Amino acid sequence: MGKAKKMHGYKEFLLILPFIALVAVFAYYPLYGWIYSFFDYQPPLPFSWDSFVGVKWFKMLFQSKSYISQTLTVLRNTFAMSGIALAFSWLPMFFAVFLNEIKLRPFKKFVQTAATLPNFISWVLVYSVAFLLMSNNGMINSVLKNMGLIDRPIDFMKDSSHMWFKMWLWLTWKNLGWASIMYIAAISGIDEGMYEAARIDGATRLKCIWHITLPSLLPTFFVLLLLNISNLLNNGMEQYYVFQNSWNREYIQVLDLYVYNLSTSKPPVYSISTALSMLKSLVSLALLFAANGFSKIVRRESII
Repeated sequence: MGKAKKMHGYKEFLLILPFIALVAVFAYYPLYGWIYSFFDYQPPLPFSWDSFVGVKWFKMLFQSKSYISQTLTVLRNTFAMSGIALAFSWLPMFFAVFLNEIKLRPFKKFVQTAATLPNFISWVLVYSVAFLLMSNNGMINSVLKNMGLIDRPIDFMKDSSHMWFKMWLWLTWKNLGWASIMYIAAISGIDEGMYEAARIDGATRLKCIWHITLPSLLPTFFVLLLLNISNLLNNGMEQYYVFQNSWNREYIQVLDLYVYNLSTSKPPVYSISTALSMLKSLVSLALLFAANGFSKIVRRESII
């Protein structure tokens, strides 16, 4: 019996082995690139151990006034945009709840499909939509002109005011439907007998949502919230890269985009951008363990 159990365990391990290999190749092997943060690397020269400088670039990030000023501005933008997304992280859960309350099945499928489709659109196409709507000759300016509300077109694309909130709106439009899928799956796992018992006791639909659906979704919400906290510095760069321009760069440049801009500047500073990216990863890891520890204290549950 013990031997059969062992063989069964080996077979299960072989099933997940390809996925372990994929994670190793695409998640851990690229960490070899961190070595560039300890060298004075100048492309296209070959990589040489003669250019080893130790922690010089890490010191520069904390000693150079220009880097400190730029990094603080970038961190302000990163925390602001991630903070807004974190503050509204409950939106997908409520969207899933109200979607579940739609009784007309064809309409429900239409709403879910329409809300999920933007997730599969690249940020380049999202920017194209924004440009068609809000450029000087875009639809919004054309409508306002025809209605006689404006004499000159409004430069929406160059306007840097409320940039953090505008970026959050585009992100929400793109990801809301996709983010709600996990909550929809969690709702389908709720025991239907609880709803039937509540209806027999005279509970309305809103009371069923408040006392059954939402409490059942809270464990899923808290797990996703902890993961979002750990990814506070990892808010991506594609969205901000396509929307950035000379007028809004001060407010739109987040940490990932700053690292990219450093590595593509003239001359490129690969070593400093690698050092900054390395520090970002370490801080994100620390945030994950801090959030996990907080969850253990408050909820007596953890994700690690």
